[in-house]
Amino acid sequence: MNIFERFLTLWVAICIIAGIALGHFYPVVSQVLGTLEIAHVNIPVAILIWLMIIPMLIRVDFSALHEVKRHWRGVSITLSINWAVKPFSMAFLGWLFIKVVFSEWLPEEQHASYIAGLIILAAAPCTAMVFVWSHLTKGDPLFTLSQVALNDAIMVFAFAPIVGLLLGLSAITVPWDTLFLSVVLYIVIPVIISQIIRSIILNKGGNGALQQLLKTLGPISISALLLTLILLFAFQGEQVIRQPLIIALLAVPILIQVIFNSSLAYYLNRISGEQHCVAGPSALIGASNFFELAVATAISLFGFDSGAALATVVGVLVEVPIMLAVVGVVNRTRHWFPFAKCTPCVASHQASAFSSDA
Repeated sequence: MNIFERFLTLWVAICIIAGIALGHFYPVVSQVLGTLEIAHVNIPVAILIWLMIIPMLIRVDFSALHEVKRHWRGVSITLSINWAVKPFSMAFLGWLFIKVVFSEWLPEEQHASYIAGLIILAAAPCTAMVFVWSHLTKGDPLFTLSQVALNDAIMVFAFAPIVGLLLGLSAITVPWDTLFLSVVLYIVIPVIISQIIRSIILNKGGNGALQQLLKTLGPISISALLLTLILLFAFQGEQVIRQPLIIALLAVPILIQVIFNSSLAYYLNRISGEQHCVAGPSALIGASNFFELAVATAISLFGFDSGAALATVVGVLVEVPIMLAVVGVVNRTRHWFPFAKCTPCVASHQASAFSSDA
């Protein structure tokens, strides 16, 4: 992991402080930026989101989709967790903690918005950081790549319906036009652009040129994320100052869902007889979130100053430490999978597949 990824939680914390200070001492700056909208899409944030998402999607090789048949059990388990378990379990946890357990400590007018943010966060499977987590667990790179490519392909069609369904079940008004616009802006168009860039670079310079481009774009992507967080907390600053426990309370359901979904995916892979180099990435993909997409969608649907946007930002804050904890558990329990060893061909792909993430 590079310095941006390894200390992401620290950078996020610094951005929270900077954003709150900006919103408190210079509120006119955030107010002006907030007015730069077209069709409910904030232009500065849209640019930052593209700078976040496109470099991450360049990593994805959709030609690897044919590899899913090699580990059909692991793929099936991960897909089930990502699309049939995680969004629905988060909707339940959001209702339980926001409406029941923490109801008295959270502003009532934001309850529905917090739940919406948690649902949006859980409905988008992780794309980029999964490669890092898989590398740290000596995961099969071909399984990881094919699983991410398959998830991204499904996301184009399933993200909006699942979010809309769960928001409706939670009695939250669904702005369908804005939701579909978010899918086009933050999934469809970035996928197309990223794959065009990937194809051009590979044709001109091969894999070496692609890895160099990814190394160059990595800090840009993380920097765009951090700038977005500063803007978010510039709008949320006064609310956080009034109720500083909000961030800690919102982190609780996120942490529980990561533990639950990673444990479930890991256990199902074990009893199905999968290899450890598949079970580890499967658990990590099943638990982590595409928080860049979640932040963008929450802003588009509910605005900068919404509880939904704040909830997705809390997901960014807790992502790295909790996923590193899951990585630690996966590495310490490798002996739970003595019945299946990773094939030699997998190990030979390790360095090339993850060289840009080490």
